[in-house]
Amino acid sequence: MNAKLTLSALLLAAFAGNALADDPTVVNEHFAGTKTRAEVNAELATYKAIGVNPWSMSYQPLKYFQSATTREAVVADYLASRGEVGALTGEDSGSAYLAQARTVMPVRTLAGTPANAQ
Repeated sequence: MNAKLTLSALLLAAFAGNALADDPTVVNEHFAGTKTRAEVNAELATYKAIGVNPWSMSYQPLKYFQSATTREAVVADYLASRGEVGALTGEDSGSAYLAQARTVMPVRTLAGTPANAQ
């Protein structure tokens, strides 16, 4: 009994060490911004002047949006295209409707096709 206890204590002590990672991940991707420091500072000053922070959790870009189209015009447009809307939101997500569409398909360009293929 004493030997088992000693052996288990030794095994526990042997495996009780710290587990350390091998190497830290080193990212060698250097970022090159497209704006100058002055442009970024000017943009920040503009946001501060008008009281808008587009990175804020409470940023509401549509808060003061005014549409040029009336609600009645949007509803009329929807009702006029109800068949197409029903087909596109159906069980097959519009696959049958789109397969029957009689539109001219553009010429397909395959990977590796030269620009002046003959």
